[in-house]
Amino acid sequence: METVATNRKAYHDYFIQQTYEAGISLLGTEVKSLREGKANLKDSYAIIKNGEAFLFNCHISPYSHGNLQNHDPLRTRKLLLHKKEIDKLHGNISQKGLTLVPLKIYFKGGKAKVEIGLAKGKKQYEKREAIKEKEAKREIERHMRKRS
Repeated sequence: METVATNRKAYHDYFIQQTYEAGISLLGTEVKSLREGKANLKDSYAIIKNGEAFLFNCHISPYSHGNLQNHDPLRTRKLLLHKKEIDKLHGNISQKGLTLVPLKIYFKGGKAKVEIGLAKGKKQYEKREAIKEKEAKREIERHMRKRS
């Protein structure tokens, strides 16, 4: 599995409750650009419309050796999921105040995949607590390394 891009901000802003692996419908120049590692998931999100899942605001840079037929970097891309998964996600999103956030893009068996997470937003004080916990863990690890 070759990871192309990760959305580290998603783990800071959301509680990830469940993850799903989805295929992504791409153009040829988009695949080539992904292989070069030129993708950004910051501020991207997924929605379900008319029984289909779509990925918005995912920036895949134009291919460096492309021509006039190069793709639009911020175009809407279709996510490839099973119908049962889409129905389950649609039910969760509409009832519980959850959202779909892409977590990473990677290649698996030569095909581009997106890991999307069913996420619930964090409040500001919860974000601060998470930062404090991380700093405390770092301090403990630092002291443990000094002792040994």
